[in-house]
Amino acid sequence: MDIVEPVPELNQPHALAMIQPWTDVSGVGSLVLSRLEAYLGAKELGELSQPGDFFDFTRYRPTLIRKANNREVIVPNTVITFGIVSGMQSDRHDFIFLRLLEPHMKAEAYVDSVIELFRNFGVKRYCLIGSIFDMVPYTRPLLVTGNASNPELQNELALVNVRHSDYQGPTSILSLIGNRALQLGIETCSMIVHLPNYLTMEEDYRGEKRLMEIISFLYGFSLPKEDMEKANEQEEQVRLIAEQMLKHDPRLGEILKQLEAHYDGGAKQDQKETRLSPEVEKFLLDLERRFRQESP
Repeated sequence: MDIVEPVPELNQPHALAMIQPWTDVSGVGSLVLSRLEAYLGAKELGELSQPGDFFDFTRYRPTLIRKANNREVIVPNTVITFGIVSGMQSDRHDFIFLRLLEPHMKAEAYVDSVIELFRNFGVKRYCLIGSIFDMVPYTRPLLVTGNASNPELQNELALVNVRHSDYQGPTSILSLIGNRALQLGIETCSMIVHLPNYLTMEEDYRGEKRLMEIISFLYGFSLPKEDMEKANEQEEQVRLIAEQMLKHDPRLGEILKQLEAHYDGGAKQDQKETRLSPEVEKFLLDLERRFRQESP
């Protein structure tokens, strides 16, 4: 890691991270971190010194930018920022924000770099945030699942309707960060919002709003009025389009009943239990195409 100088002094920092592209569908994690960074006036802390050691640039493409007569190439990298909470209370927590690009090679060294950063700055909590697509009903509040490494924090998450996750299956190699953090005595937690995979948006402000409600409960941050309005507009847009689709195809009503029953029952969110018939999956794909066509 290349760390900025002078190195900032952070008080008992909590690290909030997102993993691209694994848990950043519809840009929810990016939106949340951007809002938190703006709230705290965050500054750059560092980045990987040699991103080419970890990333395949035929998969994460560099970006060419032209400024007047100059050309600038932006190389994809893991970017880390920090925010300092005002006040002098001894129990305050500053923040480190990590935009973690999933590595294509030398993953263990990548994880080591993040853990060394945590060790050097005395990180007290590591929290993974983000979003995934799932078979969830658009008629219910967005589902958030997660875990915490101690009962007290798990109870706090439960108070804001974060469901305990017992997922087993494929994951990101960067999940090792949480395991390694626990070995260092760092508290860990996760908050992943589940978005309807048949009503997708490029930027989902509904997901941002839902995660910010939880983060606000934990830390006292608030979502800007502009983003609240965007989330409410998206809710109304989804409702109107879905109602039109329901009128044209009553099958949607039966599918919604199944999804709502699954949601209300708090059933396990594993592949076996959420697998639908080929006919239903085809219908949801058709619904997604129609939603994209009718979205402004």
